[in-house]
Amino acid sequence: MIEDFQNIDLFTPSIFDIAGNMIVALVCGLIIALIYRLTYKGPSYSPTFVNALVLLAMITAVVILVIGNNLARAFGLVGAMSIIRFRTAVRDVQDIVFIFFSLTIGMAAGVGLKVVAVMATLLVCVVILLLNLLNYGQRDRQDYLLQITYRGGEEEEKTLAKLLRQHGRGIRLVNLKSVGTSGEMSGFYRLRLRDTRRSAIFIRDVQNLEFVLNASLLFDTQQNGG
Repeated sequence: MIEDFQNIDLFTPSIFDIAGNMIVALVCGLIIALIYRLTYKGPSYSPTFVNALVLLAMITAVVILVIGNNLARAFGLVGAMSIIRFRTAVRDVQDIVFIFFSLTIGMAAGVGLKVVAVMATLLVCVVILLLNLLNYGQRDRQDYLLQITYRGGEEEEKTLAKLLRQHGRGIRLVNLKSVGTSGEMSGFYRLRLRDTRRSAIFIRDVQNLEFVLNASLLFDTQQNGG
């Protein structure tokens, strides 16, 4: 019975089928790599990883073509692959998703499901782009810490409070102390910006106040699960 399984060889693609499958794997791999480049937000971008996504789709297609419907080849390749040890740590969960994505598309292309490979690549990439554009998964509440040093005075504090209300909400004074001997004040304010995309404009407006000596805006990691 085992010999019968070994002799199964229904998957015998022609040279044109092989070329077509490899081209589909290449095109889909390039699209996946492009989407990864556009949506990656991590701290350590790697060009070699992008190239690997393209090659991974093609190599997976070759593996599927080699295996075909032959059970002996499948077990042989499993044994050969078990010799390889991958010691590179994947730093981002999304990298694992893209690796699995490229593998899956390579498998689809390898067995000749060209329409499935192309359609799946396009649909999944569209979903990835939409999730990235909509910032889906990001917390709606983003708290910031404003550290500011200024020359104190009732009028100056009113001007500062007005500017904070203009750009932020949920403003809370965390700490305020006097520094130096010239009446300078150092304060920490926790707030949420009305528009997080205008954080640079906000800190610039604060620094442009005549009585402000120094100001910096920090992301409050304790309040945002950091």
